[in-house]
Amino acid sequence: MPEMDPTSTFRGLRLPEKAAPVGYAALIDELGLEVPLPRTLSAISTRHRRYTRDGWRILTPRHAPERSLAGHLVFALKYEGVDLAVLGRLFAAVGPAPLEAMVRATPSGGYARRLWFLYEWLTGSRLGLPDSGRSVSSYPKVLDDSMQYAVPGTTSSRHRVRNNLPGTRKFCPLVFRNRELEGLRRSDLQGRALRVIEEVPADVVSRAAAFLLLEDSRASFEIEGEQASADRIRRWGNALARAGSVELSLPQLEHLQEIVIGDFRFMRRGLRREGVFVGQHDRRTRRPLPEHIGARPEDLVDLMEGLVEFDRTYGSELDPVVYAATLSFGFVYIHPFEDGNGRLHRFLMHHALARRGFSPPGLVFPVSATILERVDEYRNVLASYSSAILPLIKWEPTEDGNVCVLGETADLYRFFDATPHARFLYGCVDRTVEEVLPREVEYLRSHDRFLTGMAGIVEMPARKIELLLEFLRRNGGSLSNRARDKEFSALTEAEAKRIESLFDECF
Repeated sequence: MPEMDPTSTFRGLRLPEKAAPVGYAALIDELGLEVPLPRTLSAISTRHRRYTRDGWRILTPRHAPERSLAGHLVFALKYEGVDLAVLGRLFAAVGPAPLEAMVRATPSGGYARRLWFLYEWLTGSRLGLPDSGRSVSSYPKVLDDSMQYAVPGTTSSRHRVRNNLPGTRKFCPLVFRNRELEGLRRSDLQGRALRVIEEVPADVVSRAAAFLLLEDSRASFEIEGEQASADRIRRWGNALARAGSVELSLPQLEHLQEIVIGDFRFMRRGLRREGVFVGQHDRRTRRPLPEHIGARPEDLVDLMEGLVEFDRTYGSELDPVVYAATLSFGFVYIHPFEDGNGRLHRFLMHHALARRGFSPPGLVFPVSATILERVDEYRNVLASYSSAILPLIKWEPTEDGNVCVLGETADLYRFFDATPHARFLYGCVDRTVEEVLPREVEYLRSHDRFLTGMAGIVEMPARKIELLLEFLRRNGGSLSNRARDKEFSALTEAEAKRIESLFDECF
């Protein structure tokens, strides 16, 4: 494999300095692999300074790999982690012979045995090699769990490695560890959420839960740009309340789709049989203008089986928020249904957090409500991967303005780097714990103080007090002239002043 010359740009990306791309970058370039580029690429500088900047990991000359397929593969595993999408395409391109030669050259080498395992795991084909002998005593982990989130895993006696991949060949997105994620993981968000409510009266918690449930249900529709009826919001809220209590399955997801959609006169229930895209149509030609294209219909059963198996087998072993992000964003990228995918995607966040006992008892984390407040960031996170795979998907328009995908694309949905998605979801959970839950609990306490104070000022039906509160909130704590002249004209001036003062004290 020829050495790459130092360069200032690589596939349209500018390097921080002139350097020679290595590892995955060199392999992708040399073999012409059509894959999403890793979020961080590596290059060797002529200077002895190591740093990461602008999506590049710049290393020194002493880190330079051997100029061969094996050299760049070993470098990739050592410094860049496992990229299943790149390795899958690479193995298909080079065939078994180079991997067999690699293992024969270093039969006891940990990197060679990891690559041997990954070849057979990804391709489903056995290399022409005998099982590792007993002379190989160590069992290196397939994933370096200091670099990427992994599960405890099981041993493979054939390769003498420990398979700690958090998924199967059908579905296995990966998340890289970084300082921000590790800091949030160690901050005990789960314990902090429990402490927010542990000293709050049960009736206040119950009312907070009911309010947050409806708010989250409403927000999930608003994210989709849809103003749902009160009945649909209530029905979806009831579904969210049961998240995590039922084992995930395709029939369950199809049932949830029925709750979300309601009216199926113009669309198909369950797994779609046609292509799907998110985006607009050209106004003149009606040609699709996709921002995201979902998996091919013929790949959906396999992908969804992988997603369900990931949830059942590996969800209990991963960090709860990493698990929730991987599951939910994997689902929305697959886009298995004609409609309802976005709301089901956010349901899966609730499902994962509730299943792991992350949510306080009786409460549903208001993930959608928090996402709605950060909706631009949310859309950017979704687009971060959609925009990476869109140029790799060959498609043609159909007569009815849809898309028909040409060629194999399933691996684009099985394997992706879910690090930005985990970071975003962790941020949402952190904000919920730090701000949303305490704010709602404090509001209800203030609300109760206001009701108690009102009893000493004037007798008024509960629904009238709620209307009064709404007027006060809208007008910054004062009763507007309109309220004083109409709905609350019976109040005396002194009563109105005392009510305004009470509102100020309570809120």
